[in-house]
Amino acid sequence: MPDKILPDLQACILCEDVRQEINGNFVLLGVLGVLNVPALPITAFKLCLFTRWCCGAGHFRHRYRLLLPDSTSIIAASQGEFHLPSEEDHVTHVTIFPNVQFQQAGTHWVEVHVDDQLHLRFPLIIRLLPREGGEPSSF
Repeated sequence: MPDKILPDLQACILCEDVRQEINGNFVLLGVLGVLNVPALPITAFKLCLFTRWCCGAGHFRHRYRLLLPDSTSIIAASQGEFHLPSEEDHVTHVTIFPNVQFQQAGTHWVEVHVDDQLHLRFPLIIRLLPREGGEPSSF
């Protein structure tokens, strides 16, 4: 058996909050794909990235990034390590990105890397709604 088997990403969901019940189950609140906002800039006081890794074995490094529409500028990031003892095990992460400020509308990107390899990339669309006034907003 090889010393290391790259894991599968069983789930990856961007949401407003994650709670864990007394029985250990997770509840995801406010699953995000499009943010319709009244004004820009706007600050998200809390964004959560729920990830679950499985079907791998070994020690791994992960990196989660939120990118601007230019696909290179990072507005939020987190990194760390995890261990899967065997292919039957799984690891769940809830990564919190506090106070993320969106300065522009458009397609932002969420990236998930494992051991310096891009594993998943998906869009988060920030859409500006017509509104009077231009005060900074938050949600």
